[in-house]
Amino acid sequence: MAPIRRLVLDVLKPHEPSLTDLGRRIADVDGVRGCNCGLVEIDKKVINVKLTVEGDGIDEDGVVEVIESHGGTIHSVDEVATGEELIEASQTPQD
Repeated sequence: MAPIRRLVLDVLKPHEPSLTDLGRRIADVDGVRGCNCGLVEIDKKVINVKLTVEGDGIDEDGVVEVIESHGGTIHSVDEVATGEELIEASQTPQD
């Protein structure tokens, strides 16, 4: 099966752990080479985060486990890149 090279996730998480801590824990998952946690919105009890994970064969279940074990919920999978190399999305008239 083709390796997962990029995952972009919309995540809802509690204020703790911090974005720094969550990003470091995700970066420790097998196959992950880097993780970007971007703050989208902050509420009294939760934070909405855009999580971009890149690697050479990301363990998707491992990423999900880290998020859920720290109280987070995945709202949606916004992008998945698979295969031997990363291919950037092409611009279309709808963009």
